[in-house]
Amino acid sequence: MGEYLSGDDDDYYSDPDSQEPPFRNDDNDDDREATRSPPSSNKVVIRKEHLLLAQMGDLRRVMDLLKLREQHARTLLIHYRWDVDRLVEVLAEMGKDRLFAQAGVILPGNTTTPLLQSSSIITCNICMEDVCSREFTTMDCGHCYCNNCWSEHFIVRIKEGQSKRIRCMEHKCNAICDEAVVRKLVSTRDPDLAERFDRFLLESYVEDNKIVKWCPSVPHCGNAIRVEDDKYCEVECACGFQFCFSCSSEVHSPCSCIMWELWTKKCLDESETVNWITVNTKPCPKCHKPVEKNGGCNLVRCICGQPFCWLCGGATGRDHTWSSIRGHSCGRYKEEGEQKKAERAKRELYRYMHYYNRFKAHTDSFKLESKLVETMMDKISAVERRIYHLNDFSWLTNGLNRLFRSRRVLSYSYAFAYYMFGEELFPDEMTKEIKEIKQNLFEDQQQQFEFNVEQLSKYLEEPFNEYSEDKVMEIRMQVINFSEIVNSRCEQMYECIENDLLGSLERATHCIAPYNSKGVEKASLWSTKVDNSGSHPPHDVKGPPPQDIKGPSPELIQDYQS
Repeated sequence: MGEYLSGDDDDYYSDPDSQEPPFRNDDNDDDREATRSPPSSNKVVIRKEHLLLAQMGDLRRVMDLLKLREQHARTLLIHYRWDVDRLVEVLAEMGKDRLFAQAGVILPGNTTTPLLQSSSIITCNICMEDVCSREFTTMDCGHCYCNNCWSEHFIVRIKEGQSKRIRCMEHKCNAICDEAVVRKLVSTRDPDLAERFDRFLLESYVEDNKIVKWCPSVPHCGNAIRVEDDKYCEVECACGFQFCFSCSSEVHSPCSCIMWELWTKKCLDESETVNWITVNTKPCPKCHKPVEKNGGCNLVRCICGQPFCWLCGGATGRDHTWSSIRGHSCGRYKEEGEQKKAERAKRELYRYMHYYNRFKAHTDSFKLESKLVETMMDKISAVERRIYHLNDFSWLTNGLNRLFRSRRVLSYSYAFAYYMFGEELFPDEMTKEIKEIKQNLFEDQQQQFEFNVEQLSKYLEEPFNEYSEDKVMEIRMQVINFSEIVNSRCEQMYECIENDLLGSLERATHCIAPYNSKGVEKASLWSTKVDNSGSHPPHDVKGPPPQDIKGPSPELIQDYQS
């Protein structure tokens, strides 16, 4: 059956939560990894067992360039956050001496080291104990202390999380201690802590590197992703999880990272509950508890017994008629701040509900349409039994992929519009007239995109397994046509966002992941053909605590690829 669903290689959709895609065979993936040729993609997956080899690639560049040992190259790269290009720029601008001084690298032979007799007794300037010279260690900077003091210093720094750059104990000494000495002395006292030290050095390649990040999958897969071109992109890990490389949250274009962070927070916190209370209740003038009106009369009474006027919120007596309250009149206009605040909160609540309801509607449609995957195989089997010569159903695969991607983009476009045309992020960027023009332009694009997405969804949900051959071919043409139209409309909407909306901002900078007709790009597996001579055995890298991805986002469907 798989051959009938094989579509174009560039049309696929992959779910972050899926482990075994139903339409592809990955049985031999592990066997192919060791011999995989270097990927041509600039987005690569580095598995935890290959992390040390990937780190050695950058270390070798610096070691060969500056003729350094591995530990000194690592110290330089950690200081410059593993940015080899930046390191080379500083080298060209300031020279080797200043480059080393800023990073705390002291090369052996550049300092005067005291000669110690093996049988001599020396007083340690830290603990003031007389110790045999064999129990002393001298660092590259020339400072010499007893091994016990060095060990205590190293252990404290590692436990404090500062193991990647442990400085010399000497006052005002900027030199970074030799990692081999740290490893040797700590391992004699606490072997587990020494392993932790090595793991910190290894994980610094990800945690201190702007082009490498942990995959934020839950549970954590242990993979790291390296992206060398643009951090504002969306990428898929080998585990199937798709995320924004810039903020490590789920994919969210066309929203910028700031927009998506604000939107998820707004949908999760109680800010809109407070707005609802402001709009639909009035505080009791006596106990100040919120009171909701449940009748037509404008004289309401709190549970504390206090009557008050619903129109103005002022305390009154109990005598009243349907048209007036005795001894009370609030018909005269007064400029009251609380009234203006309530009206403003009411408008903002209605505006938020407008965008949220449409965001939620397309999210729910995405969940319902995911069931099409479950029924598609049965429909195809039924058609095959009736019409033998129909053996190419790639149009269904491509159509479903296009629908899923477009539905997600359409859903997030409402979150984008909420902030783009609101007052929270861009209060002074556009005049009211310009904002209205741009809003109409965007909504026209969005409306055309939305219409064609619904048409594509309608044809994909047709029970074509019950139709004649002519009717099936008609549906096939409609699905193909609307797939192309949806792709074109989506691309036009992205161009409108990037050029006419975000591109015209002067003081605010919001970047989004560029539109990719093929969907979120899947990172290639990193090549293992790297010279690892002289390196330490790789350690078990557990990675950071996994990020809990939350928000009112679609429940993504089962991974499924042509």
